[in-house]
Amino acid sequence: MSLRISELARICEIPGAPGHEQAVTAFLKTQLSPYISHIHIDGMGNLTCTIPGKSDQSIMVAAHMDEIGFMVTHIEPQGALRITPLGGFDPKTLTAQRVWVHGHQDVLGVMGSKPIHLMDTEDRNKAPKISDFFIDLGLPYEEVIQIVSIGDVVTRERSLVQMGQCVNAKSLDNRVSVFILMETLIALSNENLPVTFHGVFTVQEEVGIRGAQAAALRLNPHFGLGLDTTIAYDVPGAAAYEQITSLGKGVAIKWMDASAIAHPSMVKFLKNRAIQNNIPWQPEILTAGGTDTAAIQRFNSGGAITGALSIPTRHIHQVIEMCHVTDIQAAIDLLSDSILHLDAFPQG
Repeated sequence: MSLRISELARICEIPGAPGHEQAVTAFLKTQLSPYISHIHIDGMGNLTCTIPGKSDQSIMVAAHMDEIGFMVTHIEPQGALRITPLGGFDPKTLTAQRVWVHGHQDVLGVMGSKPIHLMDTEDRNKAPKISDFFIDLGLPYEEVIQIVSIGDVVTRERSLVQMGQCVNAKSLDNRVSVFILMETLIALSNENLPVTFHGVFTVQEEVGIRGAQAAALRLNPHFGLGLDTTIAYDVPGAAAYEQITSLGKGVAIKWMDASAIAHPSMVKFLKNRAIQNNIPWQPEILTAGGTDTAAIQRFNSGGAITGALSIPTRHIHQVIEMCHVTDIQAAIDLLSDSILHLDAFPQG
């Protein structure tokens, strides 16, 4: 099966800063309604698509819809915007970038900062800070305030492109997982599943795994899987131990990250399903950072038997995030197969 790259591109390019994921939700609801009859949007904005199963057990699979972005905090007399981040940014990646400011209408802006010609030696040598940047809309103050208000959100401007066997875009974290979960729901929509499958597109993950907590409390699943990107630092100059994962070697099965240790039985189950079906996979141990996996595991009565599938991603939290099509397809294949065979999960 060939990947629907055009659909992945559409998902990546929809704006959806934390707490402002409504456009992504609307797109997914339109795409999935022909296949899924049980669709629920909770008070926080999580979108849950449910396929009933044969037993009273259930699995929650979570992929967050939000992307890192900004919120407008101040409008300068010249019309420039000051911002605060929504999610984790490395400030050096902001130089010379275009952004969308989502005011009364969407307006294009650029990230501006002090020209290098005017920097002294100290300025040139120090690491940049978020506060060093402003957004220039190319408009005078009088026009800016007609369009933009304090509290409006900002997302990055970048289209998805194919590069060799990879896709490259902003927001592959975590829209590639949104795509994987959408494709899995469609593929399994007419299957007789052993357990009830809750595919949850969560909100506000980038600011503290908030949406998944509310969803897990409501669904109280027996099993859980997080879907998210992970670091692929397989680049020149990287030590082998720093790479975490590599592009093109398959979907990553998580052993642990900074917020969750995967259940050993779930790790073994996922690994065995991958081996039995010749699905390429690789182990993931991420010593910093966390995902919705932690929320599924903890925020329910008695905890859930939880693991995670991760998609290796280079240049993460930049506008040039890169994933390999082999890894994306492997994630769809392993997720689908694992849900279909959860009745074989070792009990006890």
